[in-house]
Amino acid sequence: MKKIILSLAVPFVMYAQNLSQLFDALKVHSQTKSDEIAVQKSEVQQDLVYANLYPKVNLFGSFDNYSSPTNMKPIAPNVLKPMLSDQSIAQPYSYNIYKTGANFTMPIFVKFIYTAADKAKALQKSAKAKKHINLLKNEALIVGANANYLYLDSLLKALHVKEESLQETQKTTQIKVDNGRAPESALYKINDALNQVAIAKNNIQLEKKKLISTIQTLTGIVLDKPVSMHELASFSKGQMGALQPLQDKLRADRLGIKAEKEKLYPTLVAHGNYAFSKATAYNNDKDVNEEYGNVGVVLNIPLLAMDSYASIKLSQIELRAGEIELAKLSDELTAQAKMLEDSLELLKNSQKLYVHSVEDKKKLLEIAKVNYNSGRLSTEEYLRYEDDVVSQEANLYKIEATRWQTLMQLAVIYANNIEEMVQ
Repeated sequence: MKKIILSLAVPFVMYAQNLSQLFDALKVHSQTKSDEIAVQKSEVQQDLVYANLYPKVNLFGSFDNYSSPTNMKPIAPNVLKPMLSDQSIAQPYSYNIYKTGANFTMPIFVKFIYTAADKAKALQKSAKAKKHINLLKNEALIVGANANYLYLDSLLKALHVKEESLQETQKTTQIKVDNGRAPESALYKINDALNQVAIAKNNIQLEKKKLISTIQTLTGIVLDKPVSMHELASFSKGQMGALQPLQDKLRADRLGIKAEKEKLYPTLVAHGNYAFSKATAYNNDKDVNEEYGNVGVVLNIPLLAMDSYASIKLSQIELRAGEIELAKLSDELTAQAKMLEDSLELLKNSQKLYVHSVEDKKKLLEIAKVNYNSGRLSTEEYLRYEDDVVSQEANLYKIEATRWQTLMQLAVIYANNIEEMVQ
C-alpha cells in the first residue's frame, strides 16, 4: 500500500530521445493549446456574425389584467355592429386576456453584416497565423535551449579532460615536491587549478538546470541529457512570415471601418407575428377565442447616428496605430534579418577557425606538459596552456550554439518549417 501511495505522489514525467519528440510534445502542451483556443474563439466569432443573417423566431405566452375591458384584437366596425345589437354574442373584450403565439424577424438587406463576416474571417486568419508563428518561436526556443545544453555538455567533457590532465600532473608534482625537486607552492597552484575546474563544473550544472526547466516549460519533458541535432536545410529567404498575423489584423481593421460606414446604409427587415388569445367576454361572461397575425417589412434609413460617426473615427485611429506598428515591426525585422544573415556566415567561418585553433592549442599543451615535467617550464606557464585549451574549446562550442540560435531566429522571421530544417 505504501508503494502505491508513493507512486501516486510522484508526478508523471515524460522523456525524449530526439528533437521530433520534443516538437510533438510542444504541439499538445498548454503553451500551444492557448493559441488553439484563440483560433476556436475566432471561429465562434465568425459564426456569431453569420447568425445575424438567420431568422429569429420566438414563442411567447402572456397574461394581462386590465382596469377596463380591452380588445383581444382589432375589430372591424361591420363585425362589431351585430355584437352590440345582440348581447348574447360574446364580444372580444375582457379584463383578463391570455395569449400564446410566435413572432419572427429576418434581415432581407443589412449590408454591414456581410462585411462584418469578412472581418471575422480575416481575424480568424490572423489568429491561425499567430498560432503558427508562436509555434515556430517555441520550436526555435527548444532548439536554442538544446544547443546551449549541448554546449554546456561539451564544455563539461572538456573540463573533465582538463581535470584528468591536472590530476596526472598533480601526481608528478607531488613526487617532485617530496624529492625536493619542486617547491611546495607548485603543488598548491595545481590544487587551486583543480578547485577552479570543480567550481566551473558546478556552475555549468546550475546553468543546465535552467535549460532543462525551459524545455520542460514548453514541452512537459525533462531532459537528462541533450538530444543530438543535425541541420537538414538552411533557412529559406522570402516574405517575412512573422508579419503575417499583423497584416491579417490590419485587413480586418479596414473591413471593420467599412462595416461601421455601412451601418449608415438603409436596412430592410421582414417581421411577422401570430397570437392566439383566450378570455372571458366582459358583456356576458362567455369564453371567447381569437386569432390575430401580421407579416410585413420595415425599411430603416439612418438620418442622424452620432455613435456610428464616433465608431468610424475610432476605427480609423486604431487602423492608423496598427499600420504604424506594422511599419515599425517591418523595419525591426528587416534590420534584424540582415544582421543575422551576415552573422551566420561569420559564425560558420569562426567555427572553422576555432576547430584549427583548438587542435593547435592541444598540441602546444602536450609540448608544455613535457617541458613542465622536465623543469623547463614554470607552473604558471603550464597552467596557462591548460586554460587556453579549455577556453578555446568553450569558444568553439559557444559558436556552434550561437549559430543554431541565429539560424532559428531567421527561420521564425521568414516563417520557415523548422521541423524540415533540423532533426
